[in-house]
Amino acid sequence: MKRKRTRTTKATPPAAALRAARPLGGRTAAAFAPGVKAKHVEGIAIRPAQAADIAQVIALDAQITGIEKSDYWRGIYQRFVKQRQQANEKDQFFLVAAAAAGAHAGSVLGFIRGEIRAWEFGSAPCGWAYALSVRPDARLRGIGQALLDGLTAEFKKSGVTRMRTMVARDNRLHLLFFRASGMTAGPYIELEKDLS
Repeated sequence: MKRKRTRTTKATPPAAALRAARPLGGRTAAAFAPGVKAKHVEGIAIRPAQAADIAQVIALDAQITGIEKSDYWRGIYQRFVKQRQQANEKDQFFLVAAAAAGAHAGSVLGFIRGEIRAWEFGSAPCGWAYALSVRPDARLRGIGQALLDGLTAEFKKSGVTRMRTMVARDNRLHLLFFRASGMTAGPYIELEKDLS
């Protein structure tokens, strides 16, 4: 009787290993916010979102999710970012990764949105990462990590010591990314009910 030969394949490496395998070029320190420094990919500036960025954020989000949400993103910027900045409230953060030089200077390559929430269901104050997207043609260059590092720095500056996010079970890309960034299952379970 002949034995069947089985072929072994290597497991897909986590996102951090993929990033580490690709050279990022020279890394330098750049200011994410006044007084906060973090590493970033050379030629990319991580900075607070500006009104001029919102059209690009809308287009990138629509490209990734397949849903155009212009009213949502304009509202997020207006209500939660611009108004709170004017009131000097430091609990909302909306950062973009933009090309810093060259023909594409100012082009938004990615964005992250987060806020500090407190005491829902007894949860002590913590930072929440609500949205993170990087243009598909700009991935595996460290941009997502630079955005997450920028948001983390803002949370730390505000005094919180824990960060949370929510990931769809079938979103392997985000799950691998956040796990490779050190995030693990937390103490809460999300429950839902169809109301139709």
